[in-house]
Amino acid sequence: MKKLIVLLIMLLPLGVFAQEVKIAVVNSNEVFELMPELTGAETQIATLRAQYQKDLQDMDTEYNTKYEEYMKLQETLTENLKLRRQQELQDLGNRMQNLYTVAQQDVEQKTSEVLAPIQEKLQKAIEEVGKEQGYAIINPAALLYKGNMVDLTPMVKAKLGLK
Repeated sequence: MKKLIVLLIMLLPLGVFAQEVKIAVVNSNEVFELMPELTGAETQIATLRAQYQKDLQDMDTEYNTKYEEYMKLQETLTENLKLRRQQELQDLGNRMQNLYTVAQQDVEQKTSEVLAPIQEKLQKAIEEVGKEQGYAIINPAALLYKGNMVDLTPMVKAKLGLK
């Protein structure tokens, strides 16, 4: 009996901490796609991508022209000129590969750069709505949780002024 009383006294404080955790879900992709800032960001990314595509296309045209010229004159060129033209073609091919790699990196960097502030704004709105509504956990992964959840997506949209 004495052990039972001691056990109850020890477990009593745990009841105070065992409050229900309020969990909410937000469809952040849906909200993100509606944010007006996204259009400007996508335009910047598309402009950069188009510029690199044009540069690569110009280099490809130059390569093809030089290659065709080399093939036509190959029979008449001296060995030194053949080697020089082959080296020019190889150098141009290497420059094209380097430009392609740089283009990929620049587009990825620009994408991260222009999307980060939009993502931060969305995250801040989600956190503010969560605090205002008294939710401890707001997470898309909460969809796996089977308890009582509320979809805060409409409230986050309203916080951001979206429809």
